[in-house]
Amino acid sequence: MASEKKLRQEISSGPELVTFGCRLNTYESAVMKSHAQNAGLGDDVVIINTCAVTKEAERQARQSIRKIRKNNPDARIIVTGCAAQIDPESFANMDEVERVIGNDLKLEASTWNFSGDDNPILINDIMTVKETANHLVDGFEGRARGFLQVQQGCDHRCTFCIIPYGRGNSRSSPVGEVVKAARHMVAQGYSEIVLTGVDVTSYGPDLPGTPTLGQMIRRVLALVPDIKRVRLSSLDPVEMDADLWRLIAEEDRLMPHLHLSLQAGDDMILKRMKRRHLRQDVMDVVERARSYRPDIAFGADIIAGFPTETEAMFDNTRRIIGECGIAFNHIFPYSPRPGTPAAKMPQVDPAIRKERAAILRQEGEKALKAYLNTLVGREAEIIIEQNGHSGRSEHYALVDLGAEAHYTPGTTLRVKTTGVKDDHLTGITL
Repeated sequence: MASEKKLRQEISSGPELVTFGCRLNTYESAVMKSHAQNAGLGDDVVIINTCAVTKEAERQARQSIRKIRKNNPDARIIVTGCAAQIDPESFANMDEVERVIGNDLKLEASTWNFSGDDNPILINDIMTVKETANHLVDGFEGRARGFLQVQQGCDHRCTFCIIPYGRGNSRSSPVGEVVKAARHMVAQGYSEIVLTGVDVTSYGPDLPGTPTLGQMIRRVLALVPDIKRVRLSSLDPVEMDADLWRLIAEEDRLMPHLHLSLQAGDDMILKRMKRRHLRQDVMDVVERARSYRPDIAFGADIIAGFPTETEAMFDNTRRIIGECGIAFNHIFPYSPRPGTPAAKMPQVDPAIRKERAAILRQEGEKALKAYLNTLVGREAEIIIEQNGHSGRSEHYALVDLGAEAHYTPGTTLRVKTTGVKDDHLTGITL
């Protein structure tokens, strides 16, 4: 039997949002759309929410800005996000851009009540921001699940990463505010909530009582019993607290799918990245999680071609995908970011970086197919995506019911998986 959920649709009028990068940006774009609509900005406004993880992400944002102006000469283009926070002048100097807004200011309603005489660059010193603002979001356009920010910023300084300079230092949302937002999302019809942040496992030390991520999730699940599914964004392997481990072992509403901030599988490279884990730490996390839930799925962020990476070092990273059975991989060729220590290290040739990234993606495809085959013939619960005929299972596996199927996005279905096709499962409804 299928239980249908009616998701509240976002008003189609108002500014267009173009979002690059992480799930946190997805959440923040929904907040900005609401603020901009309430401020009376019309459909002639396009807001570009940028990412700064790689040079390619920035290039795509600039390309998008130019394309929008070419296709719509009258568009008023506003740029925000991490790339805009880090290098606002470069975007302000683009003829197509009307205004650049910083990462903290973009989430304040008052920011969007501007006139044509206002300063075209609205940027604060992100390192002085101490609190995480909480916002009730009615809908996520084009999304079957809701995203809830619980943490912002990062106190770590990995040698390759520019993001702390775009997001600021780590700060956490109070548990009460997370509970309030979760209740709101459930009331809007979302069956799954994804808890997001820049470094979610660092949640809590800045709050009274210093709650951990696991303790916060326990509280949310206890106070919002109607939540059906909770999923987590990227986790630091050595920052997973005792309560989080208990949730993995005991709480069915916490999905059996962990995405790890792995980055590399070689100890020397990890040390040069200034990561807090080593290769064995990741393998221990995977083994422990599987001892609690044997069928748990893993994803990972991995960088190919980090400075000084030899063939042997790269091979350690390649092998860890298969050794740990990491099915859902985000692979990036290393991108030097000006101002980071890694940019000053001996660089790997860009062609080799690209080649190694391709090899890692092939390993990831093999691991995904192997994992999907373990799920064939089993029952699963999926939440239908926007196309109306496929959805993600508890394990984050995509199950396609066939193009002839058509369900309302957000509908929850019980299905039986029947096979593997390319990067997804096929299935039938029960």
